[in-house]
Amino acid sequence: MNINYIHPADQLVMFMQRIYDKGMTTTSGGNLSIMDEDGNIWITPAGVDKGTLNRNDIVCVKEDGTIVGMHKPSSELPFHAAVYKMRPDLKAVLHAHPPALVSFSIARKCPNLDLMPSVRKMCPQVKIAAYAVPGSNELGDNIGKCFREGCDIVLLENHGVCIGAPNMFTAFQRFETLDYAANLEILAKKIGKLQPLNEEAYLVSQTRTHLKMDDFIPGSHSVEELAARRDMITLIRRSYKQGLFAATQGTYSVRLSDGSFLITPYGMDRAYLEEDDLVRVKAGMKEQGKVPSRAVGLHQAIYNANPEISAVLLAQPVHAMAFAVTDAQFDPRTIPESYILLRDVQRMPYGQNYTQPGKTADYFSEVNPAAMVDNDCVIVTGKTLLQAFDRLEVMESTAHSIINASAIGDIIHISKEEVDDLKVAFNLKD
Repeated sequence: MNINYIHPADQLVMFMQRIYDKGMTTTSGGNLSIMDEDGNIWITPAGVDKGTLNRNDIVCVKEDGTIVGMHKPSSELPFHAAVYKMRPDLKAVLHAHPPALVSFSIARKCPNLDLMPSVRKMCPQVKIAAYAVPGSNELGDNIGKCFREGCDIVLLENHGVCIGAPNMFTAFQRFETLDYAANLEILAKKIGKLQPLNEEAYLVSQTRTHLKMDDFIPGSHSVEELAARRDMITLIRRSYKQGLFAATQGTYSVRLSDGSFLITPYGMDRAYLEEDDLVRVKAGMKEQGKVPSRAVGLHQAIYNANPEISAVLLAQPVHAMAFAVTDAQFDPRTIPESYILLRDVQRMPYGQNYTQPGKTADYFSEVNPAAMVDNDCVIVTGKTLLQAFDRLEVMESTAHSIINASAIGDIIHISKEEVDDLKVAFNLKD
């Protein structure tokens, strides 16, 4: 999906719906705007249910101040206008009150941006703007000052967040990423000590393998391939809705019987992926005109080392990642299903999946179907795509349960003897 071909009013409806559906704003909370090439500001209306917006609800504020539309513009129009005035390079502004970021705004602290490389990459800097009455010129001045200093993400004291970007999709990416970072930190502090990355660590994740692959032109698309594309898109979209993926984070791949595999593309919005967006990789070459995920080298290594594996998933589900960014141990011996599907989940050091893909690949087997990479991701494998997806869901559900249980009392794991019984009952290999 190319956002440049979507009318500003339709963009605002589309992204407000995503924000509302993900529980990151309320019926009356939040506002979005886009400045078009003529200097007009398209903005969400005041007093209209954010969960039912349509294109006719969007208001256009002309450069001369004339208002076109059936509603009044958002009462926060002054700070949107202030941002555009301070930063002519920005063409989209997003403001919302997601619970996790509100928590930081009322504590008047910024989320830690160094728990995962993807966060610092998308949100390099966050500033805090002093409190002022919503809709006031003072609030616009306070926010505008932060933007004038070159910051694109501003946390508002006792209010929420304001984000500027060249387009609404980038604004949403920054918003979703910062909200994820806030939730991750809150969860992580419940179970252990934070282990943030240092400055040098970011360089490790900047692999360029996906950009250096030669192209090939597929001669045809088998029924097997078409079915795999359909099934991948179905589960990718489900993963996004369930919070297992973010807009451009998270990678699926499925091996085909000829040894090639399909993998998610680099940098494309997971919520709107179509079957033809997926990239086929064959003999070290990629489908012409497409760019595969940065993790393509690791996926290839896992398939090369494990003939029995036909699906690989990399994701950052927030509860599981709370363990990956702290010193807390993730032990899936909680309920039988968790152990049966996940077994003993090894933690790998940050960067190993980039610098030593072969070593990472050698870990996986029927006995070791899942792993956790410090400060980066979880990796799950399966004989089928559905089995791998089931393991991803179970890992996140298990992590969620452990974090909740830590607030109740001491956790009692399934004993070694009970694990042995499960191995016999379900014919699990040692």
